[in-house]
Amino acid sequence: MTRRWRRPRLTPARLAFAGILLAVVALLRTCLAAPLPPGAPIAGPLPDASPPPTLALYQLPTGVVHRRASSAYRGGSFFETRDSAATAALVRHPNGDVLIDTGFGRSIDAQFAQLPLAFRAITTYERARPAVDQLREAGVELRGLRVLLTHAHWDHTSGLVDLPESGVLVTAEERRFIEEGGVRTVIARSTPSVRYEEYGFEGGPYLGYPKSHDVFGDGSLVVVPAPGHTPGSVIVFVSLPRGQRYAFIGDLAWQREGVFEREERPWVWRLAVDSDEEGVRAGLVHISAIASSFPALTIVPAHDLRAFATLPLLRP
Repeated sequence: MTRRWRRPRLTPARLAFAGILLAVVALLRTCLAAPLPPGAPIAGPLPDASPPPTLALYQLPTGVVHRRASSAYRGGSFFETRDSAATAALVRHPNGDVLIDTGFGRSIDAQFAQLPLAFRAITTYERARPAVDQLREAGVELRGLRVLLTHAHWDHTSGLVDLPESGVLVTAEERRFIEEGGVRTVIARSTPSVRYEEYGFEGGPYLGYPKSHDVFGDGSLVVVPAPGHTPGSVIVFVSLPRGQRYAFIGDLAWQREGVFEREERPWVWRLAVDSDEEGVRAGLVHISAIASSFPALTIVPAHDLRAFATLPLLRP
């Protein structure tokens, strides 16, 4: 008589063992993996830019997510606290103000409740003042403001609901991802009255990227495609009047170690949040080559508090 196979019952002990096994596998993959290979140096000078003399760049911190370095980049210490920034950046240009990402908005608590339970169980955050309040106190005209998203995950789009009068600049790929991204884009998708403005990359090569988009036509704010973390992720280059240069790389890396040590996210996080792991790897190698070729260019991962500390706060 053939014995019928029965599915093993999922007891708490078995679930705990499975969790431990996954953690060990993730640890082994982290310990045994080498950093990504270096990319080819970028030849020539930085691209020309003619920013107007009044152009200015500010940081708008809106809160943090409490993390460990071990979850921020491969090889990070579990015993080191490495809070993840939820910070927007404001470019004040005489032809219009542009907010790079939004950070946490006024409705972050209700929005956070829409995220998957498993993610909420391992994530704690701390609120600060929403970007909209900082903008109003500084006298920024919200009707003329545009929001430029590096990508459409929850901690970059939370504040969209506070800015219904502002246009939101996205690539066509990211606009599609907002509609089809499931839980990863539920905050953006459930935000009413967002006025999206799709843009393309009509400009030529920029620092090794095959195409670009010059927002103001003067080289002060240039966007390049960097798909991988999401299908329509971008990097935003900002050039200031006195020669300072910044590269806002979104979530290509969460911390500067991802760029300067070429350490990608831990395996579990790559599996959870990246749309295309190979695309992210190629992007990290290239931005690392740019960083080593141009040391004066400040690289700003979207969640690195140290990188944002180089920018002044927006004051009333």
